[in-house]
Amino acid sequence: MPSFPGGLQTAPGPSQSVPHAQKPKVRPPRGWRDKIVFPGRSLPTYTGPYSVGTMEIEVPAKNPRYFSHIKRDGRHVLQLETVLMTVYYPTSHHERNLAQTEGGKLSRELWLGRPRRKIAGGYARFAGLPEWMGMFCFLPAMFTKLPAYRNAPLARHWAPPVNTNNSSDGNYVKSREGARPEGAPEEPQFPLIFFSHGLGGMRTMYSSVCGEFASYGFIVVAVEHRDGSGPRTYINHRKRGRGTMPDMEKDGNLDHRPEERGRGYDVIDYIFPKDNPDDTSPHNKKGVDRELRSAQIELRLAELEEAYEVMKTIHAGDGQSIADRNLRKKGYKASSSHGLVPVDWSSWKGRFHLEHVTACGHSFGAATVSEMLRQAERFPYISQGIIYDIWGAGATAHEQSMAETRVHGPLLAINSEAFTYWPSNFEYVEDCINEAQEKPDPSPSWLLTLRGTVHVSQSDFSLLYPHVCSLFLKMVQGPQRALDLNINASLEFLSHVLPTDLAAVNRAYKNENLLESEPAPLDRVPSEQMHRPDDKFVAMRLKIRHEWLYRISPRLFSKADRAAARRQGRKAQSDDEIWLHVKPTPEAIEAYLHETGGENQLKQAARKGHLPMAADSAEQHEGGSRVVLDAHPVQDQTFGG
Repeated sequence: MPSFPGGLQTAPGPSQSVPHAQKPKVRPPRGWRDKIVFPGRSLPTYTGPYSVGTMEIEVPAKNPRYFSHIKRDGRHVLQLETVLMTVYYPTSHHERNLAQTEGGKLSRELWLGRPRRKIAGGYARFAGLPEWMGMFCFLPAMFTKLPAYRNAPLARHWAPPVNTNNSSDGNYVKSREGARPEGAPEEPQFPLIFFSHGLGGMRTMYSSVCGEFASYGFIVVAVEHRDGSGPRTYINHRKRGRGTMPDMEKDGNLDHRPEERGRGYDVIDYIFPKDNPDDTSPHNKKGVDRELRSAQIELRLAELEEAYEVMKTIHAGDGQSIADRNLRKKGYKASSSHGLVPVDWSSWKGRFHLEHVTACGHSFGAATVSEMLRQAERFPYISQGIIYDIWGAGATAHEQSMAETRVHGPLLAINSEAFTYWPSNFEYVEDCINEAQEKPDPSPSWLLTLRGTVHVSQSDFSLLYPHVCSLFLKMVQGPQRALDLNINASLEFLSHVLPTDLAAVNRAYKNENLLESEPAPLDRVPSEQMHRPDDKFVAMRLKIRHEWLYRISPRLFSKADRAAARRQGRKAQSDDEIWLHVKPTPEAIEAYLHETGGENQLKQAARKGHLPMAADSAEQHEGGSRVVLDAHPVQDQTFGG
């Protein structure tokens, strides 16, 4: 679903409209660049025990081609030419100099990307506004950078266990080494996640979700799709040799306009369906442009396959060949001068898993994930999926009676409250969950709704533009708390379904047991708990009862609500902030792990305690106990550039 950021910013905390909402996790302190004295909005730092690094990679596709016969201005608009991604990964700074530029400063990737003014104009066009208004709407985010280090070394240490619900260790945790799990290698081998963005998204639009995963020990590959689903993206071409425009055109699989050949790069803007520009609307009588959306998903799947090949090359120790082909470096459009210098590619060899990969996505990206899970033979390395607020109408239509096209593998579906009220969309999510749980090879799956959230609550928009989300979209859950709920539920899901050697990397030993809540079917949720909007606003926003009273001071009412709960001796309940609609039985999880070879005594004990599977000892699970860290400091520094 399209979304539009803009306007003034004031950050509302958790509100009275989500009773007993908890505070967000403690974030490590930020550097001077992210403080209020700097003219712009900043993203929150990550809560996991690892610091985070990023790499920007764009390489020519191995199999360039066009998808569908859809043309605009005499050119095929859906073409696979290069694959562009940002890789988020755990890092440490005991070899800090390896991540520094010649000037001696660590670099950070821009959130909006380059060229900022042009991309802001692309967003304005996407929102139906003149391009010049993009500068006004995105001015607060023009200087925003990711709280991650560019090209930093891949972490070689096991991070200390960390309490995900109430951590106050901050940078102290991120600069210490933890004990190596019994039987584990000296250096951790990280699980892999692929992330697919939604309509109007980019590879950095979900940086908070991707960075959070990385801070807990995952390598996340966020692909920027060139299928016309983003606001604006730039496709570079090599200046000589294989991968140039003439080289790609010679087999007749690609075509370019003369001006594209002259400048050496393509510009792909958001593609509006012809004669049906609002095909994403729940009330659109023409329905979805099935030809365009299906072709876009096919291009997205091909891009994800290409991204996997890139990661296989890096895993094999040949990352230098990727660096040699990289088109995001000095001299190329929309690029940083840093490129991939200085990355120690030998340290990446064999350091992450190529099997049991997780596919994750939001909105149209979630629809892409559902398609990956339906094509098990094509994507055998994908073993489970996480879908945030899936746009079901954009998914490829399948015959439900055909077993080979049903969803395979464990599935976690997290809805915003706004999308939960879209009947046909909610039915599609339920169908995906039911398919995953079908025999003969059922997989454990969960479906839940985050109360008080809207469609953009799972992206960076709600963090950078909280006032817009609160005032216009009626979001009543705090944006950081919404992020925490998404991440905690996702980590809990992965700890249930990943093999133990993969799950052990996630050193989070305390979660909120969100997936253990009592089931709350939507038709049994009390109406007073709902923020159901009028029909004309379904999926777009929520409704706040007595909004004038709420607007007086959301934070004051939230504090008063928590204080009253403390006086009454009431402990926080997971269903205060979520509705868990579907969950598997413990026997179903055990049967799945037994079938897939992922069961062992540690997983059994952890599941009986309703805790993540990565704990090292029972003592670490005692509520409120503080982590005892090994005295092995790893050099760190706050963000300064």
